[in-house]
Amino acid sequence: MFARRFLISFPIFAIVFLIQESVITQFHIFGSGFSLFLIFTLLWSALGTPELGALTGFGAGLLMDLSQNTSGPLGQWILIMILAGFSISYLGYGDDNFRGNPISLVVIVAIAVPITRLVYLILGLMFGEHVGSSFQVLISLLSSGLWAVAVVPLLMPFVTRVHSALFAEASRG
Repeated sequence: MFARRFLISFPIFAIVFLIQESVITQFHIFGSGFSLFLIFTLLWSALGTPELGALTGFGAGLLMDLSQNTSGPLGQWILIMILAGFSISYLGYGDDNFRGNPISLVVIVAIAVPITRLVYLILGLMFGEHVGSSFQVLISLLSSGLWAVAVVPLLMPFVTRVHSALFAEASRG
């Protein structure tokens, strides 16, 4: 039952990924823009259990590794997204006040987006990638957090409705 629900959510992630790759990356926004797919994935993970967060992170990381904008080795985003998905879902697991409060979801996702990108940057440095100046990195990380604060409230109604429709534990008579 869980596997079926998880596989049903894959087309949703594929659509958001296609929107990210075909539309969002075309905009030249301050601070290197934002990743709609990363925000969507972290918000989805924050609403689920740690196991669902890790599985969601794996699927999202695989799609992010297949992106044409990714310069790192295959598997780098998978590792980071498994850790990020598990961590963000573990923070709110079992606390209905956390999941029921929209402000806490906005704050935790807005903090998780730059941290996830920072971990990607650190792993990229360990793999020998060229990063750029420290000022550009700082502006990019700060702007990604600010963009997350702006985008999460717009995505939250859609994500919470779809997530609860797929993963609600209530009996369906």
